[in-house]
Amino acid sequence: MTGISLSAIRPNPAATAALAVAAVGIAAILGAYFFQYVIGLAPCPLCLEQRIPYYVGIPLALVVAFAASRGAARPLVIGGLGLLAVTTLIGAGLAVYHSGVEWQLWAGPQDCTGDISNFGNAGDLLKRMQQTSIVRCDQASRFLGISLANCNVVISLALTAVAAWGIKAEQARAS
Repeated sequence: MTGISLSAIRPNPAATAALAVAAVGIAAILGAYFFQYVIGLAPCPLCLEQRIPYYVGIPLALVVAFAASRGAARPLVIGGLGLLAVTTLIGAGLAVYHSGVEWQLWAGPQDCTGDISNFGNAGDLLKRMQQTSIVRCDQASRFLGISLANCNVVISLALTAVAAWGIKAEQARAS
């Protein structure tokens, strides 16, 4: 099996952009796992939702990089990078939403924000307890005033910019 060779990537900005998105995406997910499993910082439901664009984007970026390095049709490569940019932009949107919940700029989902001591009447107690998350979305652990959701905003926007650069560079290469 032949992989993606460095000689095919250097002159190929689309492959380079896609590989950069995949590499940074992998690092971001590994960082999230590090905080979860090594440091013991349990993710809230919004944290878990922010991982979904990475689970979609990383394999997509690898496919785009492979296709670009193998000389796939330019519209296919540009379309793949465009889809990658949309995926990372969705990730940025989720991170902005979560950041706003953390900073109490707006209310978050009921299952992970607000008062967790009010379970309603006794008839719904079991159901409400099962729907209640112990990890709250509106109380972030911060380092230097920055939460993981805040970091994800920056990372996701940077990945969107890299994918957009790949599109622009690929279009310029076609000219």
